[in-house]
Amino acid sequence: MTTEKQKAKEGELLIGGKPFLGQKQARNLLTRSLSSGRLAHAYLFRGPEGVGKQLFARGLTAAVNCAAAKGLAACGRCSGCRKFAVGSHPDFMLVSPEKGAIKIKQVRDLIKKLSYAPYEAGMRVVLIEDIHTMRREAANSLLKTLEEPPEENLLILTADSSRTILPTISSRCQTIPFYPLTLQETVEVITRENEELDQETAMLLARFAEGSPGRALLLHRKDLVSFWKQVVELIIDPAKTDEQHVGLLLQTAETMAGLKEDLCHLFGLLRLWIRDSLFSHSSRGATTTMGETRKDWSSEQYFAKLQAIDRAEKELKRNCNRTLVCEVLLFQLQA
Repeated sequence: MTTEKQKAKEGELLIGGKPFLGQKQARNLLTRSLSSGRLAHAYLFRGPEGVGKQLFARGLTAAVNCAAAKGLAACGRCSGCRKFAVGSHPDFMLVSPEKGAIKIKQVRDLIKKLSYAPYEAGMRVVLIEDIHTMRREAANSLLKTLEEPPEENLLILTADSSRTILPTISSRCQTIPFYPLTLQETVEVITRENEELDQETAMLLARFAEGSPGRALLLHRKDLVSFWKQVVELIIDPAKTDEQHVGLLLQTAETMAGLKEDLCHLFGLLRLWIRDSLFSHSSRGATTTMGETRKDWSSEQYFAKLQAIDRAEKELKRNCNRTLVCEVLLFQLQA
């Protein structure tokens, strides 16, 4: 694994002065485009949540507006870099969802501002985050500008690959695919952000996150891993019929329901734990890195528990009672 003390290669994308990890294909494509002076007018960065799309977009923005950039590496010292670092660059515009959606008013404001020339840089860069949240009327309003933006303007859109985007949006951009990071890359990213993390915890978070450092950092920030461990201990407790145990299960279900939008992340942790345990069971003696399990569960029981999680997720999407869904799931997982 590389360390922070190692110097970045010349021209390499930097984030906060440190090399950007992963996304080799995106780095190579954009490096060639910058070197040849043939940037597209609009890019769509599309990939899983938390793999660096928005960080990459900001790094590219800094390089585009840097007076002494080498490839994707902004110098960090020129006037443009200093202004960008403190969020005061006049030729960088950010459009983010408001209350879960990009609205038509935001798009109209953007179009109006694009009618003016950049203030000081050779290129104005507009970053539109989470384009999949853009409402249809807002997307339709953006189409003409996206197809033929005013000169000296670069539009960068980011989107989650699991979400639907209007074809009229994606067809007007050059799509740059983003992919999950390797386990080691994920560990390095999250330990950079949280130096107090020990290696074992970092590895566990990375394993859970499946190549998404953003997801790993979210799990750590909200302490979901600790709660996941409590749920697992409850599930594998052999005292299923004990009255106190049942009461604890119901109390845990209520806490789970209180996670609200983060409940999906807990379901993901439980699913990974069961899959890992199933692999250990099938391999007869293979070790699991995802906690304890019940030695007497059969393969059929493991598959039934995976199906129970799937059903719980579908019921939540149908707005079923959240606490009741969690109660039923916990009873099924410990069966």
